[in-house]
Amino acid sequence: MNEAPHIGNLIKEELARQQRSIAWLARQMGCSRQNLCRQLGQGYLGTDQLLRISLLLHRDFFQCFSEHISNQF
Repeated sequence: MNEAPHIGNLIKEELARQQRSIAWLARQMGCSRQNLCRQLGQGYLGTDQLLRISLLLHRDFFQCFSEHISNQF
């Protein structure tokens, strides 16, 4: 079984693509840049956080996991 995508890296890539910073995202999320960096580095976010980030960046990050699951069958 392949490992799930590292969601933190995917979010960082999308931020770079949109020319936005982690500090910008942290402000939008109402948390500190340091806290967000730590969470992104761990590669784990709660579904509520992932939903908010998906909406802020206009990208469905849940789809990354759906595709991963589909590829396992």
